[in-house]
Amino acid sequence: MNPDSHHPDGLHRDTLAVRAAVERSQYGENSEALYLTSGYVQPSAAAAAARFAGDEDGFTYGRYGNPTVASFEQRLAALEGAEACISAASGMSAILMMCMGLLKAGDHVICSHSMFGSTIKLIGSDLAKFGVQSSFVPQTDAAAWKAAIRSDTKLLFAETPTNPLTDVCDIRALADIAHNAGALLAVDNCFATPALQRPMALGADIVMHSGTKYLDGQGRVMAGALCANQDLVTKTFLPVLKSGGMTLAPFNAWVVLKGLETLDIRMQAQSARALALAQWLQSHPGVARVHYPGLASHPQHELAMAQQSQCGGAVLSFEVKASDADQARQRAFHVLDSLQTLSLSTNLGDTKTLCAHPASTSHGRLTEAQRQTAGVVQGLVRVAVGLEHLSDIQTDLDRGLSTF
Repeated sequence: MNPDSHHPDGLHRDTLAVRAAVERSQYGENSEALYLTSGYVQPSAAAAAARFAGDEDGFTYGRYGNPTVASFEQRLAALEGAEACISAASGMSAILMMCMGLLKAGDHVICSHSMFGSTIKLIGSDLAKFGVQSSFVPQTDAAAWKAAIRSDTKLLFAETPTNPLTDVCDIRALADIAHNAGALLAVDNCFATPALQRPMALGADIVMHSGTKYLDGQGRVMAGALCANQDLVTKTFLPVLKSGGMTLAPFNAWVVLKGLETLDIRMQAQSARALALAQWLQSHPGVARVHYPGLASHPQHELAMAQQSQCGGAVLSFEVKASDADQARQRAFHVLDSLQTLSLSTNLGDTKTLCAHPASTSHGRLTEAQRQTAGVVQGLVRVAVGLEHLSDIQTDLDRGLSTF
C-alpha cells in the first residue's frame, strides 16, 4: 500500500488541495515529484514477499501503485473527505472497476435515465452480457428509485448534476434508500467536484470522478478515481485494478495532482460566468429553454443550492427554438458551426469554453427512445463554460442564435 502523508489535523480544504501528498523524497522537493518507473527495487526477499502479500507498505510494481499516483489519490481523498481513493486510467475505467468489484451475475444496479451516455451503455448493455441486471429510473424522483429496489439490488449509482441536462438528485434521500435496502450509493461528482459538493458528507458510500474534467481543468490528460472507505478501496477495488490493469499513468496523475491545486478558484470563477451566461441565454429570443441549477427556474434549484455550496456549477445546456426535431437539429448545428472563438468539443472542464451537441456525440450511441427518455433532444446544446470574458462568450453564441 501507499505510505501516508503527514500533516496537522484540521487543515482547511484549500490547504489540503495544495499540501496533501506522499512524503517528500530525500531531495526535499517542494513540487511533488514525477516518478516514471515500472518497477521498484526491494530491500530484501522477505520485504518483497510481505509487500506483494499486502502485509507491509511499499511499492512493488507500476500496475499496482506509484508514489505520484498515490499523491493524487491522497489529495483527492482529502478533498472529498474520504478515507481512501483509488485511481484509474479514465472515468469510465473507474466505473468499470467499481462495477467489477461490487457486482456479479444476478446482481441488480439502479441508475437514472439521465446518466452519461457511456455509463448507460456500460451498465445497461455491456455488463448485461455478464448477467448484471439494471433498472433506469427518473433522476429526480426518489420514490421511483425506492420502487425499483429488489432483493438482489447491490448498488444505486447517481450522477448529480447530470450530463447534459443538469438534473439534480437528493443525495441524502438516495443514501437512505440504498442503506435501508442493504445496498451502496455511488455518486458521480464530475460536474460539481469537491470544490462545490461532497457526496460522502451526505451519506454516499462511493464518489466517482473523471479526472479528465475539472480535476485536471485544462483538457490535458485522462484520469479517473473512486473515493470510498479503506476496506472498499483495498479489499474490493484494488484486487480488480491489479488484475484488470485500469492503471493511471504517473504523468497523468501528476498533471491532475497539480490541477487540484487551483480547483476551487477555477470552479468559483467558471461557475460565476456560467450563471451570468445562463441568465443571458434565458432571455435570448433564439432560445427555448435553459438548463442550469443556478437559475431559480431550474426544477431542483433549491436542492442544488443546498448540496452545491450555493453554486450552480460551470456546465449548462440550452434548447434552440424550433418547430420540429429536424429543424432543431439543423439550428443547433448552425449555432455550433458559427462559433469563431469557443471550441466545438465534447469534453468539459477546460479553461476554454467547450460547446457540443449531445444527441449526436456523447449520447449518440443510445437509441432514440433512450435519448428521448433522458431528455436529450435534437435542439440541445451543452456549454461547459471556461474562463474567457463573458461578453466574448455571449458574442460567439449570439453569432449563430441570431441568424436562424
